Amino acid sequence: MTAVLDTAVPVAQDHTRQAVLATLTARAAQARRLVVDMAAGPRGCHLGGSLSVLDILVAALHRASADEGTEVVLSKGHAAAGLYAALHVSGVLPENPAPLYGLAGSPYTGHPGPKVPGVRFPTGSLGHGVPYAAGWALARRIGGKDGLGIAIAGDGELQEGLVWETCQVAAARELGNFVLVVDRNGGQNDGLVADISPLPDLAGRFAAFGFEVAETDGHDLGLLTELFAADRSTARRPLAVVANTVKGKGVPAVQGKAASHYVTIDAERAAKWKRAIR
Repeated sequence: MTAVLDTAVPVAQDHTRQAVLATLTARAAQARRLVVDMAAGPRGCHLGGSLSVLDILVAALHRASADEGTEVVLSKGHAAAGLYAALHVSGVLPENPAPLYGLAGSPYTGHPGPKVPGVRFPTGSLGHGVPYAAGWALARRIGGKDGLGIAIAGDGELQEGLVWETCQVAAARELGNFVLVVDRNGGQNDGLVADISPLPDLAGRFAAFGFEVAETDGHDLGLLTELFAADRSTARRPLAVVANTVKGKGVPAVQGKAASHYVTIDAERAAKWKRAIR
């Protein structure tokens, strides 16, 4: 009898985790199809980076949905298509943004702003979203309130000095409720990060700034969800998550290709790409 009771709880917990994972996996696939739809719009979109960051966004928004004190800031704002798609499939954004993306008068512009439900801070100027999220975390701590400030940045974005200035302040103020996630897809507008401004031992760099560091597969929704769900209410060191990702993830025709950075396609190709998404 005792043995049955001892094993029943973890089994139930495992079933719950599996159910959550299945839901988030379905959301990520749906969001990828929406991003492809935006690439088929009149202006196209930053496809590669939107697809690489989607699993991170879906997992972070899942955390935020369970905690009104948590704010998710997409610092790499040029991946706005991915953010709009993730907000929609997560239930934060009621209308489908894809048909309106890039249209005159639409709030769904190439960089996100607070006219979009679920977006508190405007981002697009690289590096700026990181201090927004750190400031949110600091405000929660000063107010004695729970909640995380989650910044999602690109690895190319780490070339901005403001990112590292913020890391220094976050460590000095012991902002354990600040989480900086790096969508490390290896690419940026002008080529490969490794060819432009390499980032050797990135985990070691964050550790040297006084951060806790986790390196993970940025497409493993189970691992990402666990990282975001951790209780950081008493943590004194901010957390840096180096999420290794693939540019264009989920669309075989562009996956891992630098040319996926910004894409404009026709409806026929979009339909073909969406059928390939799993």
